[in-house]
Amino acid sequence: MEDVLFDFMSKYISLTEEEKNVIISLDIFRSVKKGTILLKEGQKTKDSYFVLKGCIRTYYVIDSEEKTTGFYTEMEALTPPCVVSKTPSEYYISCIEDSIITVSNSDMETEINSKFPKFDIMCKILTEELLAKQRIDFDEFKTSSPEQRYLNLLEKRPDLIQRVPQYQLASYLGIKPESLSRVRARIADKNKG
Repeated sequence: MEDVLFDFMSKYISLTEEEKNVIISLDIFRSVKKGTILLKEGQKTKDSYFVLKGCIRTYYVIDSEEKTTGFYTEMEALTPPCVVSKTPSEYYISCIEDSIITVSNSDMETEINSKFPKFDIMCKILTEELLAKQRIDFDEFKTSSPEQRYLNLLEKRPDLIQRVPQYQLASYLGIKPESLSRVRARIADKNKG
């Protein structure tokens, strides 16, 4: 498990054995079963997540209906907004698959960043990359039709089509499951012609 994380980190910073040992000593690695809820609406947390293997999702429950807002798969990080705002969470985080994740908290991160400033640099780079990606994703979502959103998903994250239940995928795309079925049928018809 550590090697997967260290390989990812090596794209941004080089690690000494001492730094690797410090990370291992933090006991941040977790195996989590499909269906596990990591965070509930109304809970407070300091925890951030990094997916080594598997898939987790964020969703709101509005009028008893789940509204999926994000999927996080291998090598993706998630820091819930409530960690920064120090307020109760407004949404849920759950595992769609059996997953291996790292769970760290802001206290750990502060300690590591003070001991090893290059971690702070890596975190800043990752944050900038994530913000840019989210901005692009948000703009694409706001300016595209449901069919374009599905085509974008096929192009950028085709693995989700197989990994995620259709009703969650539909919610993520901002449409009903039956609309997603129609979109898929139209695309299949176009590809036949």
